[in-house]
Amino acid sequence: MQLHDLKPAAGAHRKARRIGRGTGSGRGKTSGRGQKGQNARSEGFRLGFEGGQMPLAQRLPKLPGFKNPFKKIYSVVNISKLSRFPDGSKVDAATLAEAGLVRLGLDVKVLGTGGLDRKLTVEAHAFSNSAREAIEARGGTVKVIGEPRKIGPRRLAAKTAKRAPKTEEPDSSPPSGEVGPKGRVVRPEQPDSSPPSGEGGAQRRVGRPEQPEAEESTSTKES
Repeated sequence: MQLHDLKPAAGAHRKARRIGRGTGSGRGKTSGRGQKGQNARSEGFRLGFEGGQMPLAQRLPKLPGFKNPFKKIYSVVNISKLSRFPDGSKVDAATLAEAGLVRLGLDVKVLGTGGLDRKLTVEAHAFSNSAREAIEARGGTVKVIGEPRKIGPRRLAAKTAKRAPKTEEPDSSPPSGEVGPKGRVVRPEQPDSSPPSGEGGAQRRVGRPEQPEAEESTSTKES
């Protein structure tokens, strides 16, 4: 057999249909599209088009919530699965992986579902409170693998402030006066120290000072 003797299997290659070649082509005048309408046009409709309403692909991102990029994914195991190990043994991530209880490459978290009837030394990356209490109640020990999560100074200060008891803040308002509109302090009115009219001198007039009256000229002729 030579290279030119190779042929595809019968029916493997089918000739493509040539549509839109007129009424004499055997495919009809409208080429199987029917008469008029959206589906008869050359543009048709795009993928995901829903008749004019907001498509699903554009509605979903507008829903509330978000995906946490820092989410920690654990391979979990319940304490009910730990009863298969002998009493007093050490159970770590490698031991759990050999037993087929966790997946390799993921951090291990022990949960408190079920019961435990033996003393074990369990090492994992995280423990639930109920799992920790159940293991320690049987005389076992719990060891957390890895460094504890570090928090920044701002978050540490916020946590410390929440734990500290609240102290009464000193009153920073001025000793006298009331707070008026726009946060302004209204000072109390001071008593008038000027003497009243009729008791000790003439009353002081406010406004333009009085001009002295012009003296009559002596040069006028006597009548």
